[in-house]
Amino acid sequence: MEKIIGALFDWDGVVADSGAAHEASWKELAKLNGLPLPEGFFKSTFGKRNLEIIMYILRWTPDPSEAQRLSDQKEEIYRAGIAKNGLPTIRGAVAFVRALKSAGIPRAVGSSTPRENLEQALKALGMEGDFDALVTSEDVERGKPAPDVYIKAACRLGLDPRECAVFEDSLAGVVAAARAGAKKIALSTTNPKGFWEARENPEEKPDLAIPDFSDFSPENLRKIFAA
Repeated sequence: MEKIIGALFDWDGVVADSGAAHEASWKELAKLNGLPLPEGFFKSTFGKRNLEIIMYILRWTPDPSEAQRLSDQKEEIYRAGIAKNGLPTIRGAVAFVRALKSAGIPRAVGSSTPRENLEQALKALGMEGDFDALVTSEDVERGKPAPDVYIKAACRLGLDPRECAVFEDSLAGVVAAARAGAKKIALSTTNPKGFWEARENPEEKPDLAIPDFSDFSPENLRKIFAA
């Protein structure tokens, strides 16, 4: 009998090639509110939730209510941007998700993005029926690198996280996958392959690093569990 496995996907930088749209929305938010943005700020935000970014990385405000206001405004700007300009995807991602579906492998999204963003993106891409479960920032108390989002995503598939592989592009996300007990597959869409190969901490080192999904199949995924 074939081993039951599940596939858990981060969204931004894994399925959606949304980095440019997110960076533009942060810049517009800062401009509208007269707030500073340090050089290279965007990379430090990967995999993190907005409130953490606003309060502890950018240090724009210590007030949770003001941070929430800024977060909401940022996401409104982002959604308006993708509604106007569309949303590109990572090469091969949509075909791979659908190949998993055809192969009977359960699929879930586990993302720090707000649910409204994700649902809008899925609709725009015609992917509403391609995932069995969605876990977003509203569904967990702790963001990545805490494992909560992937533990919950696996649970919603009826699986143990150890029966799942996580596809991630951020270091925080790979650590979250490790702490959940899942297999870790890193995409070099945000960090280059050499970045992943240089990781020495077992939590940070993926089981596999791939450039995108163009040469990856359900059979490749099964081999990771067979190793």
